[in-house]
Amino acid sequence: MAIALAMGGAGLVAAPASVQAQPAAVVRGLPDFTELVEQVGPSVVNIRTTEKVTARPSIGGMDEDMLEFFRRFGVPVPNIPRQQGPQRPQPEEQPRGVGSGFILSPDGYVMTNAHVVEGADEVIVTLTDKREFKAKIIGSDKRTDVAVVKIDATGLPAVKVGDVGRLKAGEWVMAIGSPFGLENTVTAGIVSAKQRDTGDYLPFIQTDVAINPGNSGGPLINMRGEVVGINSQIYSRSGGFMGISFAIPIDEAMRVSEQLRVSGRVSRGRIGVQIGSVPKDVAESIGLGKTDGALVRGVETGSPAEKAGIEAGDVITRYDGKAVEKVSDLPRLVGNTKPGTKTHITVFRRGALRDLSITIAEVEPDEKVAAKAAEAEGKGKSSTAAQQIGLVVADLTAAQAKELKVKGGVRVVSANDAAARAGLRADDVIVALANTEVRNLKDFEAVLAKADMGKPINVLFRRGEWAQYALIRPNR
Repeated sequence: MAIALAMGGAGLVAAPASVQAQPAAVVRGLPDFTELVEQVGPSVVNIRTTEKVTARPSIGGMDEDMLEFFRRFGVPVPNIPRQQGPQRPQPEEQPRGVGSGFILSPDGYVMTNAHVVEGADEVIVTLTDKREFKAKIIGSDKRTDVAVVKIDATGLPAVKVGDVGRLKAGEWVMAIGSPFGLENTVTAGIVSAKQRDTGDYLPFIQTDVAINPGNSGGPLINMRGEVVGINSQIYSRSGGFMGISFAIPIDEAMRVSEQLRVSGRVSRGRIGVQIGSVPKDVAESIGLGKTDGALVRGVETGSPAEKAGIEAGDVITRYDGKAVEKVSDLPRLVGNTKPGTKTHITVFRRGALRDLSITIAEVEPDEKVAAKAAEAEGKGKSSTAAQQIGLVVADLTAAQAKELKVKGGVRVVSANDAAARAGLRADDVIVALANTEVRNLKDFEAVLAKADMGKPINVLFRRGEWAQYALIRPNR
C-alpha cells in the first residue's frame, strides 16, 4: 500500500484528497539461481588436458646447454666417464591446461572450445559425480573455436539448447565452469550486447558475467535453464576478468558441432571476393544513399564471383534473399552455405540493383592452406634481414611481370610479424623498397642490406591491378 505525504510548515500532513495516489513502481528483486544450478550443474564438466614432452638428452643428468658450453670451449666434462653416452630421452606426460565443457547428448558427446583441446595428447573429462573419462576428440574448428569430444558413457544429463533469437540485452544469464581449476564455479550477470563483431564468422554475445582462465568451453545459461552460448573470450589488459566477456552463440556452435560429428571437419562456402565497408561519401556519390552492404574491392580470377559477373566496385546488398547490412554479414552468410549450392546475390552497380546467380565454392581446409604455404616458402628466399621484417620472397617470372605490366619486382611468398602487421600478404608484388626500385631478388636483398632496421621501411607493392604503400616497422 502506497501512502502519499507532503511537507507542511508544522510537520507532515496528509495530501489533499483531490490529489490521486500514483501507482507504485514495479520493484524487481535479484534473481535466484539456485534452481538453475541444480538443473544444469550436472551437465557441466571439467576438462583437463595433457601433452607428451620429450626430455632433452643429457649426460649424467647434465643439461644439453651446459654440455654445449663445455664442448665449445674445449673443457672436459667433469665427473663423467668417457664411455658414457647421452641418456635416451623419455617422453613424459605433463599437464597442459584446464577448461570446461557441457554434455550435448546422453551418449557422451561433449562440447567445448577448440583452444581447450588444441595440441592435447590426452583429454580427461570429469563429471560432477567425480567420475573421470578419457575423451576422444571428434573434431575441432579454429575459426569458430568450437570442439566436440566423446566419452564412453551413457545416460548422461544433457543440456537444453536455447533460442538465441529470444535473447535480449539486459537479460540475466549464468555461467558454470572451472576458473583456475575451481570446478563447478557459478557466476552470473547480464547480456551486455548481441551480434558483437570480433571475427569473420562469429557474432559474439557480450556479457558482464565473470569469466576467467578455465571457464573456456563452459555454458552460458539463460533463466529458463537453456544454453545460449559457449563462454570463449574476455577483454582484458591484465589477463584477468575486467567486466567484458564473450560467448559463442549456441546456434552457430550447434551448426559447427553437427558437421564435426558427421565428418570431423567443417565445410564452408566461399565466393572469391575482397570486400570492405561502404564509406558514407562513396554511398552518396554512387546513389546508394546508405552505407549498408559490402563493397567489392577485388574479384579473384576463376572464382564463383567472377563467373557470376560480380565486378570490383559493386556493392553486395543481399545474399540468398537476406539483407547484407554490414560488411561482416557477408562472410558469415557465405560461410554457412553448403559448397555447391546455387543461390542469388543482389548487387548495386551504377545506380541500379542487379540479381546474379552464383554457385558457392568451398573454403580450403586449414591444413591444405598451410601445406601450400609451406611448399611456396620452400621456393622462396628469406635472408636474415628479410626474416627480421617477416618476409619470404621470390623472383617474379616474366609471365607474371607481363600480366601485371611491371618491369620487375619480387613476389611475396609469405608475410609474417612486421610485414603482416603492415598489411603485406602472399602474392603481393614488391616493386620498390625504401624509395628504391626493386627489379629482382638481388636488388631486394641489396636494398634491404643497406636499410636502417631501426626505422620504418616504406614499401611500394602491387596487389592485382592496384599499387599501394605500406610501412614496415622492423622488430627490435
